[in-house]
Amino acid sequence: MLLICPAAREGGGCFVPKRRRDSGGGAGGVPNPERSRAEAARRARGQLRRYCVANGLNRFGTLTYAPPFCTDPSEVRQHAGEFFRQLRSELGGAPMPYAWVPEFHADGSRFHLHFAVNRYVRKSLVAQVWGRGIVDMRRIDDVPVGAGRLGEARVAAGYLSKYLGKSFSDVRIANRHRYDVAQGFQPERIPIWGTSAQDVVEKSTAYFEGAFPSWLWNSSEAEEWFAPPAIAVRWT
Repeated sequence: MLLICPAAREGGGCFVPKRRRDSGGGAGGVPNPERSRAEAARRARGQLRRYCVANGLNRFGTLTYAPPFCTDPSEVRQHAGEFFRQLRSELGGAPMPYAWVPEFHADGSRFHLHFAVNRYVRKSLVAQVWGRGIVDMRRIDDVPVGAGRLGEARVAAGYLSKYLGKSFSDVRIANRHRYDVAQGFQPERIPIWGTSAQDVVEKSTAYFEGAFPSWLWNSSEAEEWFAPPAIAVRWT
């Protein structure tokens, strides 16, 4: 099955052949925590990336804390919630998509936040609403000519996904929310069923003006891949 997200112009899926049920009642495989953590990180990065790209989040910002610094993950989440509620109010009150990811500072003890939104927001307004330290705002512009909003959002999503991936190796925020997004903006995902990678990719072109993917990854290209065969695709 290939699960495509038309709004984000990408998809991913895996292929598991039907197997005869084991009648021997074996104990099954031994859990591998490291592999499970890597797989959880991969899924989370994909979900965050699709959300960012589908909603055109091409404005990237960072919120830092002035003394007294924040070292509590729960407080960071509370402060982020307050920030986005107030920012939305200052911008007119209409619902707006956003995504944010916390990250430990280089000193390893205090937090700062990275976030993305889909519209221009004055840096002075962001600083006023945050009110807890220094802020930085920038529009993503290091993209190829013609990449447009989609390309910009993919770069912003890549930044956030990088910080999100780092959090899965940090035990200090284990079992906590590693990122958050505005509710009500989750993109539609459509399952495409088929008998092979080529089959599902060909069927998926119907959702993208008949075009084939501009980028395709196959797990057969990976040196160490222990999960079922998988593919990932993107359209420009």
